[in-house]
Amino acid sequence: MIFDEIQYLKNWEVHLKVLQDGRPDVRFIASGSAAAAPKRKSAESGAGRFTDFLLPPLTFVEYLALIGKDSLITMEGQLIINVDLPRLQDAFTSYINFGGYPEVALSTEIQADPRRFVKSDIIDKVLLRDLPQLYGIQDIQELNHLFTTLAYHTAEEINPSDLARKSNVETPTIRKYLQYLEAAFLVKTITRVDRNAKRFKRQSKIKVFLTNPSMRAALFDPVAVGHPKYGHLVETALFAQWFHGRMDHFHYARWKDGEVDVVKLDARGAPEFVVEIKSGDREAKSTGKLKSLLSFCRDKGCQALVTTHSVWKTTEEGGVKITFIPVSVYAYFIGTMILKGKGLETSMISGEPPSS
Repeated sequence: MIFDEIQYLKNWEVHLKVLQDGRPDVRFIASGSAAAAPKRKSAESGAGRFTDFLLPPLTFVEYLALIGKDSLITMEGQLIINVDLPRLQDAFTSYINFGGYPEVALSTEIQADPRRFVKSDIIDKVLLRDLPQLYGIQDIQELNHLFTTLAYHTAEEINPSDLARKSNVETPTIRKYLQYLEAAFLVKTITRVDRNAKRFKRQSKIKVFLTNPSMRAALFDPVAVGHPKYGHLVETALFAQWFHGRMDHFHYARWKDGEVDVVKLDARGAPEFVVEIKSGDREAKSTGKLKSLLSFCRDKGCQALVTTHSVWKTTEEGGVKITFIPVSVYAYFIGTMILKGKGLETSMISGEPPSS
């Protein structure tokens, strides 16, 4: 028995518990459109009875399988053994624009006008109906404006206080809206560490990512390689793969004269892996623009991974091992590892391309 949009039934978990107790021969499935909506208010009410599933947007590897292009790349264990890189790159750009939702991925009609499905049926539904009803939000226009701003600036560093001043909304309200948008799985916030990989006691600045890059194409326009926002959407797409796992220890590093895009800390607070996300090949040909990354890795004694458009190699610079790898291959690798249950700690990959 399936209950859809169950979040609109008051005390639904109590009713479901009674049904389950009375009919143990029946399997009950309850779904809701916003990630926060079906979350039980009390874990006690369904202890031993309920199992929670989160269904995030498609990973890149799932997208390729869905559109019948999974033969573009082949992987055995943790090794890429075959790849048609130019076509894989094209597929990755399509994934950025249209790859988050199965209906969009499979319909050229919707892709011609993503606002018809993604914006009207998904984004507006959550922003204009689900969140206001669930959290008692009065000013829907305010929330909608904030989300549109965050979507346009996905993967960029923001200061909630600055947003508050520009929008004439109080800072606590901005932070509350951010929590709602994150609970609804529309955005994900990443906190900052310093050049010593230490967390800040007061997080005045954060990075905010769309959980699915194709939401931006629905709100604005699809982007192509070379578009001013393409790099930010590449970064968003990579984080969209990591979002399928636990991201408690994912951060970005920024200090007075430097920054690093991704710093994954281990349980001891030491960098487990460090990634600089680029969408071109310039840094692979001249490492001069990687000074911040190299300095950070040298100080912390860790290796680095840098994504590229097409360069695939491993090199060493100033005692730091650097793996350069095409971002489309890396996105595929992360998604595959997560789907295999390997965990986010397997996000490092060999910089050696297939021998073929």
